[in-house]
Amino acid sequence: MLPLFSTDGIHPRNAFRRWREMVCERLVPADLRTLQDAPFQGRLDGSSIGPLPISRFSHTAVRTEATADAVRRNGQHDRVYAVMKLSGRDAIQQGDREAVSRTGDFVVLDARPAVIQTETGSALVLDLPRERFEAMLGPSRLFSVLTVGAGLASTTLANTYIRDLIQVSDRLSPDAATRMASIGIDLIVASLSERMAQEVPRSIHGNVTVQRAKAYIEANLGDPTLDPPQLAAAMGVSLRRLQELFHERGRHISDYIWERRLQVAAKRLADPACLHLSIGMLAYGCGFSNQAHFARRFKARHGMAPREYRIASALSGSSTEPDS
Repeated sequence: MLPLFSTDGIHPRNAFRRWREMVCERLVPADLRTLQDAPFQGRLDGSSIGPLPISRFSHTAVRTEATADAVRRNGQHDRVYAVMKLSGRDAIQQGDREAVSRTGDFVVLDARPAVIQTETGSALVLDLPRERFEAMLGPSRLFSVLTVGAGLASTTLANTYIRDLIQVSDRLSPDAATRMASIGIDLIVASLSERMAQEVPRSIHGNVTVQRAKAYIEANLGDPTLDPPQLAAAMGVSLRRLQELFHERGRHISDYIWERRLQVAAKRLADPACLHLSIGMLAYGCGFSNQAHFARRFKARHGMAPREYRIASALSGSSTEPDS
């Protein structure tokens, strides 16, 4: 990671003011106050791995409040932020939820007013697309300010992967960095999904069941046998109950599965890293057992045949590249 700011060499009288200005510029305008009498110390390092901005904050104890007005002015409502605790302890309040995050835990916050009291320590902050999380887990209020504990194996896996990814990021090509960052985001989503399934209040049990089902679909899109009965069995509920839960949310299970397969297929057709895959192999990898069936569904959804879509995507990409 690249060093972006440090209070080293700054007069103690000015150190916290400079830190506050930097944090407001890097993240969201906020009201910051120190929580100890000793001189403030802080350091910020940053990196972008593909489309994934990551910041590492290390500092002495601070109280941070993002007010409603500040959040509104910032306008980053399409983002969520995963705070991976490397050391120390955070006490967080957002909406009607409170959480405590310790070393090895992580918490995801959305773009709403929040108060965070941070003990001396350090954390990684990942700037993430809200839409991707909500597509898998439901509205952000279901998963924000939910401590994902270090005791979960999936949390350890996500934390370790992100830290290792930071270490090797300078050796990755742009395409590889994008793919590896996407895997890291998926690991965070999976860990958060596992945490949401624990001790779920009955009032949101249906939401969590649907989100677990969606996560299972994502993990098994390449399986051509994946269908509603198999999905219901994997979720431990009856097919009728799972259908009811999807219908309540304006969805049919089969339609959702085919839509996701077509979306993933379109993404791969447009990905230069997948050019070596034949249309048939790509279709099979997205769960289509018949290439003709894939071509019919794809054209009905996207208005052109898969091969035409691949060519059009390649031409579009080359036309937007800067002149050398």
